[in-house]
Formats: sequence, C-alpha cells, structure tokens
Amino acid sequence: MGERQRNSMAKKVKMADIAERLGVSVVTVSKALSGQKGVGDEMKTKIIRLASELGYERPCDRPDDAKSYNIGVIVPEGYIAKYETFYWELYQELNTAAAVKNSFMLIEIIAAQDENVGVPPKLLKENKVDALIVMGTMKTEYLKMMQAHYSTPMVFLDFYDSEIKEDSVISNSFYGAYTVTNYLLEGGCEKIAYVGTLMATKSINDRWLGYVKALVEAGVPYRDDMVIPDREGRVNFEEIKLPEEMPEAFVCNNDMTASKVIEAIKKRGLRVPEDVKVTGFDDFIHPGLCDVPLTTYSVNMAGMAESAVRNCIRKLNGIETNRGLHLIEGKLIIRESAK
Repeated sequence: MGERQRNSMAKKVKMADIAERLGVSVVTVSKALSGQKGVGDEMKTKIIRLASELGYERPCDRPDDAKSYNIGVIVPEGYIAKYETFYWELYQELNTAAAVKNSFMLIEIIAAQDENVGVPPKLLKENKVDALIVMGTMKTEYLKMMQAHYSTPMVFLDFYDSEIKEDSVISNSFYGAYTVTNYLLEGGCEKIAYVGTLMATKSINDRWLGYVKALVEAGVPYRDDMVIPDREGRVNFEEIKLPEEMPEAFVCNNDMTASKVIEAIKKRGLRVPEDVKVTGFDDFIHPGLCDVPLTTYSVNMAGMAESAVRNCIRKLNGIETNRGLHLIEGKLIIRESAK
C-alpha cells in the first residue's frame, strides 16, 4: 500500500468524500445512508457499499447512535442448501449495511431437526447478540418459542408470519408478479400458467395473487389447471410436470423453478422463447442451471438488508417501529427467455 493511500485512509471519511467519488450531492449521500426516500435503488447500493469500503462513520445525533451492536442472523439449513447464491448474497448485503451502522454480523444455520423440536439458536442461548434477524421462512412455533423465552429484538427478513406481530422486511412479491404477468399480457400472451406450490410459502401465495390480479384486470379467465406445483414442503423441489395443453407463457415463483420449467419445455421439443416464454423471480440462480438468460423480477437485496439492520438498531435505541411489513420494491429485468 502506498504512502498516499495510507494517509488517505487515516483521514476521517466525510459524506462529501463519498459524494465526490460518485458524482452526487451530499444530500443524496445523507438520504441513502439514513434510509430516507428520494434515492434510486442502484445509487443507494453504490453509496452504502462505498461508505463501508471507505470506513465511513455516521455522525452521532444521539448518544445511542455511537454504540456498536452485534446483530445475529439465523437461517434454516434448507434455504442455504437450495438457495445458496441468493441467501449468501443477502447475508453479504447485511454485513455491508451493518458496517455502515458501526455494527457486526454473526450467522447461525438452524438444522431442520432443531427447528422441528424447538432447540433455540446458540446465538440466543449464549447471549451473543443484541438483536436477531431471522432470514428465510421459519415455522411459526419456532418463532413463538424464541419470542416467549428471549427478549432479544427480532426482525424477519424475506418472509412474514401473519400470526406474529413483528417487523418483516420483504420484497414486494405481489406487485412483482403482477408486473411480470402484465408484461406477458402486453406482449400478446393470454394462456399464462403460474408455477409454484400454493401454501408452501407466503411469498408463493403473494406472487400467485399478483398473477391472478393481472389476469382478472386484463379480462383473461383464471384457470386452476394453469397453476402448476413445483415442490413438496418449503424447499424440496420436484420435477415440473407440464400440462398437456401447453401455455404460451409461464410465470414462475423463483428463478430456480424457472430453470426447471425451461428444462421440461426443452424435453417436449419446444424452444424458449420462440415457442414458449418463461419468467422467474429474484434475479438469482446457480451458475450453469439455465442456459437461457431469464426475464425476472429483480429483488433489491441492498435495500432489504439496510431496512432490516436499521429496524434492529431502532429497536435497540428504544425507537418504536410499526411492527408491520416493510415492502422493498424491485424491478423487472427483461432478458431472452420472454422477449
């Protein structure tokens, strides 16, 4: 490392430094780092990441703001096994968001057996964290157990539980699937199938509802035979069984399912997108699983992570939260599979 770089790093980083690097105003940087509206998702992500890289420390408006916290993250093992790319990336975004708030992340993967019988996370049992982010859907009974036996503030990330009043940060699944389905309808498709096992997760249900809303508003009849299951339980994926009457397009509840649908379509001797169009959701998929670039609804992981960390720290600082849904908007990404 050169002398100039060492001297630069020794200086206290200011918002003006971040603003100059990115060519934006100090006001834009301030809004992004404090979670205010008015900054686009892409620029907000750049600002948060650069602030973390430069070691920016936010000025303290109140004594509590100067504190450093340990924030735990727990995730069921099934989600790491099936959605490794997505959830590890989301965890990295949590690390970045925590660093901006002068805090640290610790992760624990919860074994299925421990979740089934109610074994508490070690992070809670050993009192290692000040707050806890629960990432990926967990059983209601397990969540209730943690609430009953521990006073550690919690935030749910990428899921919500209607039986538990708690802050939940989620991507806007309903609007996302509604947007994707409308894109297909506007492109001339009417016979559109939805792929996802209803009642397996709330996000699958929400995305199905967005799909239904788009069909109804377009005057396209909803058909039960155009809803295709993709799994048994929450994460155990099955082989996709296509209907005999082939749809013009498939709206899939995530990108992994979309890749399996494309595989099944090819086995029928059909082409994507020439014969059938396919869309996904999340904008994350294991490399090599799909050789057709997916049209998908990209979730804003940086925004979700920032909201989860911010709500944890607000609780620790005694600031009342709304204990409701925090919807983070994503965006439609058009690629080859549904052009």
